[in-house]
Amino acid sequence: MSETKTVLIAGGGSGIGAAVAVAFAEAGYKVAISGRRKEVLDEVAASTEHEILCHAADVADRESVNSLFAWAAETLGTIDVFVNSAGINIPNRSMEKLSPEDWDLVIQVNATGAYNCMHAVLPAMREKKDGVIINICSVAGLRTSPLGGVVYNASKFAMDALGRSVGEEEREHGIRVTTIYPGEVETPILDKRPTPVSAEHRARILQPEDLAAAVLMVAQLPKRARVPELVMIPTSQSFQ
Repeated sequence: MSETKTVLIAGGGSGIGAAVAVAFAEAGYKVAISGRRKEVLDEVAASTEHEILCHAADVADRESVNSLFAWAAETLGTIDVFVNSAGINIPNRSMEKLSPEDWDLVIQVNATGAYNCMHAVLPAMREKKDGVIINICSVAGLRTSPLGGVVYNASKFAMDALGRSVGEEEREHGIRVTTIYPGEVETPILDKRPTPVSAEHRARILQPEDLAAAVLMVAQLPKRARVPELVMIPTSQSFQ
């Protein structure tokens, strides 16, 4: 790169977000990651010889998000790329078992959290008329299934609509918004499934580094190129 680009990754403490952080750092970006647990972020930073900056934040907490972006402005300067990889799910996924508290929790992180971060990062991107926002959604945001569950599906449909809507509005300001819809990925969120996932199954689905390669590709495209949506699923998974 002719100049050092900056990237902030929410949900960078594990899974896809952690792999994305390492990929950007190795590609020469100035990288910062956030998540709720600072010690987990520090482990990601220690996993590579390249510098990764860390700041604890909760995307579901608007004040925490605003503090994160204030810190990022001081530490990174302008944010060229923002990646939202923060997301959760719960074990009790059917409507019959889903509690109001779990509904609120998942919506606050997966849907409202995405809004909070985009709302915080967009003003500076509008000012410079440039920027890339990449939201890690899910195929559950395109097609409902019992596998994801009621609230996860609903939250990812909300993230899908948010990304599409903002992408259409902000392209006039030179801002490109991409929503990536992964199928099954070997990440800690699998541990929340009601039925345990075997090692064999984990080995044949997407790995975090597969998504990291896609995110990096999108971020490195020229400004004239916009990728509104990108679906990536394991070869073993049906898309019917």
